Amino acid sequence: MTKKVSELHLAQQKVDEAVKKTNQKIDELGKYASALYTSLTTIQALFDRFRNMSEENRLKYEKLKTIRVNWKQQAEKIELEYKKAEVKAVGQGTVGIGAGVAVVTLGPTVAMGVATTFGVASTGTAISTLSGAAATNAALAWLGGGALAAGGGGMVAGNAFLALAGPIGWTIAGVSIITSGLMFFKTKNDKKRLEKIYIRISNRDIKSYELAIIELCERIKRIIDETEKLNDAIIKIQTFGTDYNQLTEKEQYELGAYVNLMEAATMLLVNPILGLQPKFSEQDFANLCTSESEEFRKYFKAHRDMVISMANLLYKITLDDKDKKILAKSLQRNQKFLATIQMTKKEFDVEDICMVERALNYRYKTQTY
Repeated sequence: MTKKVSELHLAQQKVDEAVKKTNQKIDELGKYASALYTSLTTIQALFDRFRNMSEENRLKYEKLKTIRVNWKQQAEKIELEYKKAEVKAVGQGTVGIGAGVAVVTLGPTVAMGVATTFGVASTGTAISTLSGAAATNAALAWLGGGALAAGGGGMVAGNAFLALAGPIGWTIAGVSIITSGLMFFKTKNDKKRLEKIYIRISNRDIKSYELAIIELCERIKRIIDETEKLNDAIIKIQTFGTDYNQLTEKEQYELGAYVNLMEAATMLLVNPILGLQPKFSEQDFANLCTSESEEFRKYFKAHRDMVISMANLLYKITLDDKDKKILAKSLQRNQKFLATIQMTKKEFDVEDICMVERALNYRYKTQTY
């Protein structure tokens, strides 16, 4: 007799499918972003040939060139750091199916898709400015290796470049919490209550991914349109000669318009997909600490990792007192989670969840999602 699939398992299957579709779009985005970058590099080379270019246009396109170079370096660093972490994991015998497949599919265009999707690391720092462990961790968080970093095998076998909208939340605390947390409860009602919490989290994330996919599709469409416009401009500029002073007034005006086109196209590369940004970021945490009294500020700074990861897990999830106690009890017994947030079983309790709620309430009041 076939065992009935639980509601929680069905919700997780839907999340996994949403993750897969999102990653497919990120992969597709990377291919179009690569073509856009090539067109921008080509038109930049044509601008570099001009003598006596107006100072305003020259300064503007030189600034755009710097932005694009930094973006390309960022994409290259994502690819490099992920592969370095992968090699290290293999050496330690901790690599899993998800990471093994991901590294095979990860190439320059995928890294470009990730760079375009997230723009900056979860800390708000461009990944190209990070080094060592910080860069590795940022790349792994983006590419779904959060579980790998903790000794697991990736969140979604064979699918993930990223784990869940955050990209912190479930990357740190997700599937392992569910599978190890539920078995600690002997009371059926308590187990069912915990399952319902995770079902609500899953349904929330499914909606986040669906919106992100719409945003990714729109970005791809805009990139295709801008690439076509750039390619038309490249053909036109080649008929202008190389001395700006010898151009007609109309041609000079057109060059200025092409600089504006380059700016719009460059922003499509470097502006992140908002739907996949952390729901509670490092900047949110900094703002929270600034707004709090000395007593609360001291607490938050001492528990930074826990507050940020739990806030990403629980944003837009309302918990009553019973929910909080059950969730705290399950998390107290999850060693991987406790190691990630650098707290012990005795240190973490229901009051910490209440403090996370305080952080989220501040976030809700000051910003919108």
